[in-house]
Amino acid sequence: MTSRELVIKTLEFDKPSRIPRQLWLLPWATSYYPEKVSQIRDDFPDDIIHSPCFRKEVPAVSGDPYAQGTYIDEWGCAFENRQAGLIGEVKNPLVLTWEDMEKIHVPVENLTVDVDKINEFCQNHDEFVLGGCYPRIFERLQFIRGTENLMTDLAWQPEPLSVLINTVHQHYLEEFEVWAKTDVDGLTFMDDWGTQRSLLISPEMWRNIFKPLYRDYIELAHQHGKKVFMHSDGYIHDIYPDLIELGLDALNSQIFCMDIPDLGRNFKGKITFWGEIDRQYILPNGSQDEIIKAVQVVYEHLYQGGGVIAQCEFGTGAHPDNVYQVFKAWTEISPS
Repeated sequence: MTSRELVIKTLEFDKPSRIPRQLWLLPWATSYYPEKVSQIRDDFPDDIIHSPCFRKEVPAVSGDPYAQGTYIDEWGCAFENRQAGLIGEVKNPLVLTWEDMEKIHVPVENLTVDVDKINEFCQNHDEFVLGGCYPRIFERLQFIRGTENLMTDLAWQPEPLSVLINTVHQHYLEEFEVWAKTDVDGLTFMDDWGTQRSLLISPEMWRNIFKPLYRDYIELAHQHGKKVFMHSDGYIHDIYPDLIELGLDALNSQIFCMDIPDLGRNFKGKITFWGEIDRQYILPNGSQDEIIKAVQVVYEHLYQGGGVIAQCEFGTGAHPDNVYQVFKAWTEISPS
């Protein structure tokens, strides 16, 4: 069974022969633990990979997003970074007042993907391939307006906000459609919605403003026969039912910020849990036994003939031996 077949069986709750794997790797880990990264990749190769973008036209950017200093991205947003290996933060919003809207560069270059090269990449790999675009509308709005300004906008709903949301959303829809017409197996989008204990906005506001946008992405992908994956950090229990209702196939979230048995009781068998193992305490500070127990808890409560992917992030502060143990523990589980 190929990795692609394994992942599809997992997403469709069709009793895969093992739990599929995916390592998320930050440059920080590669810089500090290159030998351990190589060992993990050799011993536990990924079943899910991302296609390169293969753009014919490259967006104008400045700097390195993972280096110290200033990085200006394809939309014109400036990120200030103080620690190499991580991504910085926007300190000076691009659109401080609505008169600044003309400063936004909609990155149409991202639509110029080379479909033939993408399809060739997919044909030459047995892994499950995710597309190379990542719509993140809530985060993009924060990058453009600044988080505090955006929260005020969402509360007061000024007319220019609708124009901004539509501008960003329509571009992301175009990107999604371009990639949906390639041979990739799935598409993914992302937004960090949770704090440690709650959503950043009320569930009602999320449903009124953002749920319809996510519906557009998911329906477009499914119309082209693609699976849909999403990432969101923090406590997002309140919107799990909505994402399931929309037909999302796989969700990467910080399940250790939530009640895992409760997630299992309510959502097991309805969506695939695309990881993860706690990176706030267990990966940096946990013992090997705690790592094994964490993996067992996820499997016991969330697996149902599929529906679980052994995703783990090797990021800042994670102990390399613990990341290795995560994948070792998953490999030793024989799914029923």
